[in-house]
Amino acid sequence: MRLIVMGQQAFGKDVLAKLLDAGTDEVVAVYCEPDRDGKPADPIKEFALEKGLPVLQPAHFKDQSTIDELAAFNADLMVMAFVNVFVPEAARDTPKHGSICFHPSLLPLHRGPSAVNWPIIMGSEKSGYSWFYPTDGLDEGDVLLQWECPIGPDDTVIDLYFKKIYPSAVDSVLQVCDLYRSGNPPHAEQDESKATYERRCTAKHSQIDWNKPVAQVYDLIRGTNPAPGAWTTVNGTKVNIFDSERVDGDGISSRIMDVSDKGVTVQCIGGRILVKRVKPDGGDKQAASAWAASAGINTGDSLGS
Repeated sequence: MRLIVMGQQAFGKDVLAKLLDAGTDEVVAVYCEPDRDGKPADPIKEFALEKGLPVLQPAHFKDQSTIDELAAFNADLMVMAFVNVFVPEAARDTPKHGSICFHPSLLPLHRGPSAVNWPIIMGSEKSGYSWFYPTDGLDEGDVLLQWECPIGPDDTVIDLYFKKIYPSAVDSVLQVCDLYRSGNPPHAEQDESKATYERRCTAKHSQIDWNKPVAQVYDLIRGTNPAPGAWTTVNGTKVNIFDSERVDGDGISSRIMDVSDKGVTVQCIGGRILVKRVKPDGGDKQAASAWAASAGINTGDSLGS
């Protein structure tokens, strides 16, 4: 098949590399976002140029000339791997078999841009990814295939996405192409009654309330590590919280119960959080014990407002 690959960053690059290494299909063009002033070129762009592939970077697909340019590649399928630019039906349906799109959740759950963060934050025990037939709706459309994985009790975004979802998803693009090549790719309708939509997870959502149950606090820290980073305040100064551990213990919530070489232990409702790694406002990531020493953090101090 003749393929157009549309994507960005490392995931888009690795999907492209997987297809090229397999050599079963011909990649006729690569689409990615426009260059940003002062920013390095997108990895998928650099890789595609190294391989001598045409690279196109339209800011949108509103102009007929852009649609015509895409159609001129006479592609059989467009593989949309990590795409932020809205691609309308006129562009998606230009290839002979249309387009297929990747999303890092078990659709219809967690439609939206932070689909890896929210399952962890919400305490889910499983996640995965979907390849689906995109429509003009947000992450809507029938599903071609899905892959499921457990979310461990201590998994962070790094664990869930980079160690579980990412490697399997890159490999799965070959299965996607095989399903199209079979001539009758599956169509599983999404159950709209189970659909959830979450907005982009930002610092507004990642402020820690130490007066909540310890499980909720720990899930928030895990689900925002490494980005956007959970955060709290100490005497009005912001500090981001990263690597942590849930431990037992009772006491007054939001109170620092212990400061040691292991880190800073903070009381929540029903348990404690051992904070191991932090990033103080304007500083670098560092061991919580080092931060406590430099910032004068002591047992009995309180975190948050």
